[in-house]
Amino acid sequence: MKTTRMALILMSVLFTNQLLAQEVIEEIIVTSSYIEQNLDQTHNPIHVIGSDELASMASQSLGESLDDLVGVGTADYGSAVGHPIIRGLGGTRVKVLNNGRVNRDVSGLGADHVVEVDLNNIQQIEVVRGPSSLFYANGSMGGIINIVDNTIARTDFTDSELTVGYEVQSVNNGNVGELSYQNNFGGLNFSFGYRDTDFDNYEIPYGALIHEEHEEHEEEEEGHHEEEHEENPKFLSNTDSATESYKFGVSKTGDWGYLGVSARGLETVYGIPFHGEVHEEEEGHEEEHEEERIYANTDSDSFNLEGSYNIRNNWLLDKVDYYVAVTDYSLKEQDAEGHEEEHEEEEEEEHEGHGHEEGPTEFKNEASEFGAIFNFVSDKYSQRMLLNAIQEDVSIVGHEAFMRPSDNREFSFGYYLSRDTDLFDWHFGLRHDRISRKGSVAHHEEHEEEEEGHHEEEHEEEEIDKFKKEFNTDSLALTLTRDLNDYLELSLDLASVERAPSAIELYMNGPHLATGRYEEGNTDLDIERSRNIDLTLSYKQNAFFGSLTMFRNNVDNFIYLFDTNEKEEQLPLAQYLQKDAQLNGYELQFGASFPFYNGDLELSIARDSVSGEFNDGTYIPRMMPARNIFSVNYKRNTLEFDMSLKDVDKQDEFSSTETMTKGYQMLDMRLTQKLVSDSGRVVQASIFGKNMLDEVGRNHTSFVKNEVPLTGKNVGINFLVTF
Repeated sequence: MKTTRMALILMSVLFTNQLLAQEVIEEIIVTSSYIEQNLDQTHNPIHVIGSDELASMASQSLGESLDDLVGVGTADYGSAVGHPIIRGLGGTRVKVLNNGRVNRDVSGLGADHVVEVDLNNIQQIEVVRGPSSLFYANGSMGGIINIVDNTIARTDFTDSELTVGYEVQSVNNGNVGELSYQNNFGGLNFSFGYRDTDFDNYEIPYGALIHEEHEEHEEEEEGHHEEEHEENPKFLSNTDSATESYKFGVSKTGDWGYLGVSARGLETVYGIPFHGEVHEEEEGHEEEHEEERIYANTDSDSFNLEGSYNIRNNWLLDKVDYYVAVTDYSLKEQDAEGHEEEHEEEEEEEHEGHGHEEGPTEFKNEASEFGAIFNFVSDKYSQRMLLNAIQEDVSIVGHEAFMRPSDNREFSFGYYLSRDTDLFDWHFGLRHDRISRKGSVAHHEEHEEEEEGHHEEEHEEEEIDKFKKEFNTDSLALTLTRDLNDYLELSLDLASVERAPSAIELYMNGPHLATGRYEEGNTDLDIERSRNIDLTLSYKQNAFFGSLTMFRNNVDNFIYLFDTNEKEEQLPLAQYLQKDAQLNGYELQFGASFPFYNGDLELSIARDSVSGEFNDGTYIPRMMPARNIFSVNYKRNTLEFDMSLKDVDKQDEFSSTETMTKGYQMLDMRLTQKLVSDSGRVVQASIFGKNMLDEVGRNHTSFVKNEVPLTGKNVGINFLVTF
């Protein structure tokens, strides 16, 4: 960003500060949408990021937005893609939800696929583990990420509210514009949200890009494990992204409950900064290819109907919540040179085996979900029962169609019970899932036929094996909490969670260029079972607070991608296998809050660490390294300052196919001013800085940590004005 542009923004902040004279302090009580209680009464491990904090943060991927939370990380593939990780577990073991419903995209089909969520005008993001997370999603060994908004209002809007926001960032010359509106017309609640983002390729620190070459002869002569060649580009190619989203909802409320519908649309275009290529060799020399522009564009449309009917009868049935969700999602990967006309002309050659031309690949997910939750209450306990049915059809068509279409069906029953007693408070969750996955695996066999003139012609035959895999999974979780005295609280979490293999783990069979591998699924995979125990001791007295959590997770039949020493279609062959594994770790946090210069200053130190090993002593690939997080928060009236230093250790516990990842430090800052005028206009202005030390950072959880380093120093500002 140019200096003059930044100066104008800073001047506008000062000018706004002079215009708005009245300062108002608002008290905000954040609650968990799952168990409908204040966080102080919530005992299972949870993080909640409120709307004000989200509005003042830099716009980034979902995983990056959560990466500073203790025990939570991200697996990135450039700035547009960030898959959340909780205590070392990611992928389909962590479910992303929107208002309690699992997000139906294709992020589980590739490390380079974006988690398609709309972070405009949301109330909060919840990170949940334990019984309540089990109630809302199956196979959630790591936990769930729930994004809560008010698109379908459950209570009437009392005032009209129009919010307009704008943001700029320096690292990618990016800008974000958004608006939202809500009002009540004739007893109906209307809400609307729109967001548009545009980010160019992002800057990387000097010397951040590393290419590794493994040359056996040079290793023997020079005695080095690898040769590293550094390049020093200012920007990382193919890291740009643009997103346009909208959401609209209408609802009716009353003493009887509420009923509402919503429609959402989201389109994203983003570059894929690494895409493994198969190069053919001619006359002993590898063909040289110019750098290609590889990108993906997504199109998501969803329709939701949800409601609640208050019963309050003598059977203790308080209310029934019900919902219907339909999603049509597609993601298309292609290169910038691709044209439909060229693909049509090349189609015949591809089928005849004379060429292997690249074309677009489209990933589709068509899903529908139906469910009802029965809520029972009394003076002594609260309980819920869930019935849920899901139909999900996934297909991949095109050049990189590494899996044939799959048909997935799920039917679930869930139960949640919460009760407070004199001895302890306890929360219990139970879930049973019936899962069916239909799919097929194609095997290609080449045959040589001898014709007249002794001319040999190769023919490729495709043999297809069809499968229908059915799984019955049972999961349960229990949380017990007791106050030891006025200052200490002890919490014990026990869980046994089963996860059925995903379609890609079962039926994958083809080159996956995003991971640089030829991946093979395994139709003999069995159900994973995670047996987890967490013990948390919390302390709070006067200005001091702290907590220590120790956890152990034994996973039977842990599914992982194993790199063999073989090659298939000139790519390393990787297979999905199973092996028992253990994950151990701890989370420690302590700090103090005290008055400082007419405000409140809070200082805290946190550390999280998780290690993952198979029972044979080898390491689970791409595990999060240990981290120290130092935080400073200062509040005075409506002014707030945040600073955090994330000190990431090197990761020297890695599998045989990985390399060590160096440690790094990330220094982030944020200054936020919220003001209210006499007319009721609310202005929130934030200046933020990310990676202020301009450190070279590599995320060990990423498949492309060397090719795609983290972003460099990023300075920006965002405005949010509410009328």
